[in-house]
Amino acid sequence: LDLRIARGEFVALLGESGCGKTTLLRALAGLDAIDGGRIDGPRQPAVVFQEHRLLPWDSLWRNVSLGLDEATGKALAQAALAEVGLGDRLDDWPRNLSGGQAQRVALARALVREPRLLLLDEPFAALDALTRIRMHGLVKELVRRHRPGVLLVTHDVDEAVALADRV
Repeated sequence: LDLRIARGEFVALLGESGCGKTTLLRALAGLDAIDGGRIDGPRQPAVVFQEHRLLPWDSLWRNVSLGLDEATGKALAQAALAEVGLGDRLDDWPRNLSGGQAQRVALARALVREPRLLLLDEPFAALDALTRIRMHGLVKELVRRHRPGVLLVTHDVDEAVALADRV
C-alpha cells in the first residue's frame, strides 16, 4: 500500500468487515507493529475509535486533556469541548453522556493536540441515524478548521462518499 494524505485532505478507506482496515489504522497509529515495509508519517497521530474509550473515573476535561500539562490542559480541554458542543459539561462524568456525546468527547480529545494526522476507526458505527448525520457535519467542520490529514476506515459507502475528498 502506498498512501499519501495531504494536510486538510479527508481520505476514506472502504472495505468489508475483517479485511484489515482497522489493522492498517492501528499500524499507522503505532499501536500494532508491522512485520514488513515501512510507515512514514507523523510521529503522534490522533485516533478516534469505534468505542469512545473514555476513562470513567475522570471528568470530561481530564479525559480530553489526558497526557497534557495540567496547567494548560484544562483551558485547552475547555476550548476543545466547546468546539464539539460540550463546553458546559467540563466537570461532568462519562457515565452521564449519550453515545453521541461520548464520541464528541473522544473527538475533542483527539483534536486538542492539533494532530497532523487524524485516524477515524468507524467512529459513527454505534450511533443512531440522526446523531450520525450530525456527527458527519461536526467532523467535516472540525477538519476544515484544524486541517489535519484524515483517514477514515469504514464499510459504509454512503458515509465515505459524504465525508471524504477521496475514497
